[in-house]
Amino acid sequence: MAKKNTSLKLLCTKAVLTKKLNAVKAFVFDWDGVFTNGEKDFELQSRFNEIDSMGTNLLRFAYYLKNSHHPLTAIISGENNKAAFTFTNRECFHANYFKIANKIDAARHFCLTHNCTLNQLAFVFDDVLDLSIAKECGLRIFIARHSAPHFANYVIKNKLADIIIYAEAGSNPVRHICETLIDAYGLFNEVIKQRTGYSDKYKNYIELRRSIKPVYYTVSNNAIGETKI
Repeated sequence: MAKKNTSLKLLCTKAVLTKKLNAVKAFVFDWDGVFTNGEKDFELQSRFNEIDSMGTNLLRFAYYLKNSHHPLTAIISGENNKAAFTFTNRECFHANYFKIANKIDAARHFCLTHNCTLNQLAFVFDDVLDLSIAKECGLRIFIARHSAPHFANYVIKNKLADIIIYAEAGSNPVRHICETLIDAYGLFNEVIKQRTGYSDKYKNYIELRRSIKPVYYTVSNNAIGETKI
């Protein structure tokens, strides 16, 4: 069986990464090809992995330790993914945007709703539909694949990413990304120690996380609006 691994590279200096990360108020993720390997079943549905899920939780806890409040979190997808709804609800993300053809519209709506700017978004993405956000957001993390070398070169040449991670199916790139950002905060050991010991700070973080009520948005009558799932 072929080994499934990831290879991560900074496309900016560590100083620039630190500056951009310190400005982040929100972590925004694409879904297909980020939390998934891009495959769909006959009902056009996908899955997510608990390894990546834990990564997002640890990253949010690191942000909480650094800033004493939760980061904003969202998923922006061009598709209708029931697994993404389950993930959003269980992990208490602030928002889930789905069936959004022009993703920058969703990012702008999210910023307006939550009183932040595009420069304060960290965006994890993998494909063409995501570039409208990557062109404008603050910290860009690109999941590349060896099957799309020309696209990866395009992203690099046009300076649309600050971090690139080469990942094949089943290699859990979100976890790798989250651990990299936690380490960039200088908090990896502290995060693991407090989570392992279920510290008072972690208990408070979890209590506050559970109070977040996810909101779902899609396009209706040519406008993004709140919807029920």
